[in-house]
Amino acid sequence: MTTFPAPALEPPYYAVIFASVRTTTDDAGYHAMAERMVELARQQPGFLGVESVRDSSGSGLTVSYWQTLDAIAAWRRHAEHAIAQREGKRQWYAAFRLRIARVEREYGSEDIRP
Repeated sequence: MTTFPAPALEPPYYAVIFASVRTTTDDAGYHAMAERMVELARQQPGFLGVESVRDSSGSGLTVSYWQTLDAIAAWRRHAEHAIAQREGKRQWYAAFRLRIARVEREYGSEDIRP
């Protein structure tokens, strides 16, 4: 799954940055779970958007955007998301790192005026 870019957002908001390296285990199961997690995240209060890319070597970045730290914490505790986290650690990720950052400013090409 590749989604890019997320829509423009009004700061401040939070970014959950998930960097990972995939294993070669259970590609079909991984992709089905990844799609389900995006579908489920979109239903969560405070969810603002997501961007995700992965290269041919298995390295990837997924950045989800949230209104508050409480919204992020609720998502982390969501029962179905917890299952995905366990499976990721068990079989889908050779390595990963998660970071949470507050976004104070954003701009894009549509903001550039000649």
